[in-house]
Amino acid sequence: MIDSILRYTIPAAMDVLPAEMSSVPSTAMLLATGLQESRFLERRQISHGPARGFWQFELAGVEAVMSHPSSAMHIAAALRQLRYPHTVLPPFIHTALEHNDVLACCFARCLLWTHPSKMPTREDPDRGWRIYVNCWRPGKPAPNTWSGLFLEAWERTTNVGLPTPNELRKV
Repeated sequence: MIDSILRYTIPAAMDVLPAEMSSVPSTAMLLATGLQESRFLERRQISHGPARGFWQFELAGVEAVMSHPSSAMHIAAALRQLRYPHTVLPPFIHTALEHNDVLACCFARCLLWTHPSKMPTREDPDRGWRIYVNCWRPGKPAPNTWSGLFLEAWERTTNVGLPTPNELRKV
């Protein structure tokens, strides 16, 4: 699943988001966050909690992305491109995130976009952790797993020949 996320989901999400949101560090951070949140195994929070999608969004997170000054117009444009009506409400989107990985990835990238810091480099897992905790506000943070997952994300991101959005269009 992780290879599919890297090869298809993230590039497809970047294709509907502004070009400046796409970078190797942002891809690694998206992958690290998904690994930390769900290991890309669970689309719905274990124990029937409220979080949905591989990036485990709660309704408040959906609302935050849709209303934050840095992300609102970008996610609105992505929703239009993904053919969601302009009147769509956060509860509907929250439900959709469970089964629309590209949409969930767009929300994850837009949530990271709201953070004032640049995306961390491979050498800075601590900054990655701070950004993750600040954006996702996990109820039960697990700092002991972050560094390993962050480095795995960077390894996978830099060792996989990722297609560009233009290459995906040719398929």
